[in-house]
Amino acid sequence: MSVEESDRSRSFLDNLGKVYGVYTLGFLGFFILMAILEQLGAGARTIGILFLLFTIVIYAGIGWLSRTSQVDAYYVAGRQVPALYNGMATAADWMSGASFVALAGGIYFGGYPYLGFVIGWTGGYVLVNSLMAPYLRKFGCYTVPDFIGTRYGGNLARFLAVLVLVVASFTYVTAQINATGTIASRALGIPFGVGVWFGLLGILLCSMLGGMRGVTWTQVAQYIVLIIAYLVPVIWMSNVQGFGVIPHFSYGDAAQRIAELEAQIGLQPAAEAVAGVRVLTTPHFDPQGGLDSWKFVTLAFAMMTGTASLPHILMRYFTTPSVRAARKSVGFSLFFIFLLYFTAPALATLTKLQLLDPTLPTAVVGQAFDTVANLEWVKNWSAVGMLAVQDQNGDGIVQLNEFFMRPDIVVLATPEIAGLPYVISGLVAAGGMAAAMSTADGLLLAIANALSHDLYYKIIDPKADTRIRLIVARVLLIVIGAAGALVASMKLTGILGAVAWAFCFAGSGLFFPLVLGIWWKRANRAGAIAGMIFGFGSGSWYLYMVYNGLMEPWLGVDHLRFSVIGMPVSLIAMVVVSLMTAEPDEEMQAMVDEVRDPTGPTILGQEH
Repeated sequence: MSVEESDRSRSFLDNLGKVYGVYTLGFLGFFILMAILEQLGAGARTIGILFLLFTIVIYAGIGWLSRTSQVDAYYVAGRQVPALYNGMATAADWMSGASFVALAGGIYFGGYPYLGFVIGWTGGYVLVNSLMAPYLRKFGCYTVPDFIGTRYGGNLARFLAVLVLVVASFTYVTAQINATGTIASRALGIPFGVGVWFGLLGILLCSMLGGMRGVTWTQVAQYIVLIIAYLVPVIWMSNVQGFGVIPHFSYGDAAQRIAELEAQIGLQPAAEAVAGVRVLTTPHFDPQGGLDSWKFVTLAFAMMTGTASLPHILMRYFTTPSVRAARKSVGFSLFFIFLLYFTAPALATLTKLQLLDPTLPTAVVGQAFDTVANLEWVKNWSAVGMLAVQDQNGDGIVQLNEFFMRPDIVVLATPEIAGLPYVISGLVAAGGMAAAMSTADGLLLAIANALSHDLYYKIIDPKADTRIRLIVARVLLIVIGAAGALVASMKLTGILGAVAWAFCFAGSGLFFPLVLGIWWKRANRAGAIAGMIFGFGSGSWYLYMVYNGLMEPWLGVDHLRFSVIGMPVSLIAMVVVSLMTAEPDEEMQAMVDEVRDPTGPTILGQEH
């Protein structure tokens, strides 16, 4: 590391509190300025453009200032990130387009069963803390395939880990680029297909020059934006509806009111489907027993184990100064994630009540069709293909099953639905963009780092120098990002569905090779290879068969939770094959023992 770069990094680390304090005050000042401009007559499109451009320029600036030519800084931020700030960066990495944009929409349409996502994604950090993060940090690897390749030995195990990582992370990143396209299309008034490329440009500006160091400090800034953007409209709506300024403990009354209204109105399927959008057909508050409870539990399980297997999340704990800091960092991550997940069900409930309750001025159901069709927010979202109102029975009154909306826009449209000033919509759009960009940054970096470090450097050209390795990583960022934008523009599945697939791919292929690699000395190369091949292969086969209607789901295990099939196969294959083949040598078993000791130096050197 050059003297200039080292001094700049040290000065920044010594003043983190001041830097992000000034940044937060600056962002709030910009928000107030936008509110003043709205009062002076600035249009919605102008405010939306200014919000997105301001935040993206800030993120790109952080990425530029964090640029580096050092391998250690590029891959793991020099292992200098304090636990508190790594917790914020991890939370931003985690608060993806699915969490910010799509989760509340899933609860809005699916109600109680979708809390399985909240429980699974939050509970997964218990597994990360107890089974993974501290021990992977002690190992001292750069990437998840780096751990697999070193722990089990051989290029095949490393290659298979890279393959699973690429499939899971690419599936996930398309969902994030989908979210950026959704946000950009509304805020900028551009087609969705153009919006995804606009979002990709912002993502690459943040991650390409600084690698993990640039992504880390950008993600801290993005978390500040996204959590402010998520909390403000919920608190505002709750106060207006009479549930107080802290709705998290009182919105149960709103859920009961929705249940009453749904019983009065009735929930029937639409007479005709409208492409890309949905109507309400599932009760909001309807906990069930039997098979429904099994579906809830399996969804939570799939999301928990997927959380603990996702390479871009586990990578974040490679950046802390010590094993102790990695463990503390998981605790901070969970707290910062909790702030949003505890709020999402309240947002979905209060937004639904806005549309259903005839005593509120924002109600849509039961109103005259012409009145609803001419609402400004309805026209705006209809213009970009995200919403539709169709008088299918010809009575001139909007019925519950005549109001079609994409689940992905519930959070983004909430401020307009609630009649809040448009500056709040701009704030939410900026928060949603921050959430999607932060996760996409981490995902693209995970893919590019695995391909450049584990495939190119470790397998193809072990003699490659630092300059070539970083060039390969940056070129791969661009290529993979472009491919993700292309797939996202096709709208093959919704944001939440794509994210669930990514979790299941990771859980099926990586969960047991990682866990047993840390906790079972007898696990060997042949077992890990068998676990990845059979787990990932069986899960992928099940997804293909069920999603394409070629067979009925087994015991209610649909395409959102296919790791419930892949993971047991992975475990059985790994244990059986490990026991049937030679155990690892004494040196490797001693290394596994050392990994579980939280004290002492990192096992691998800085350059490996």
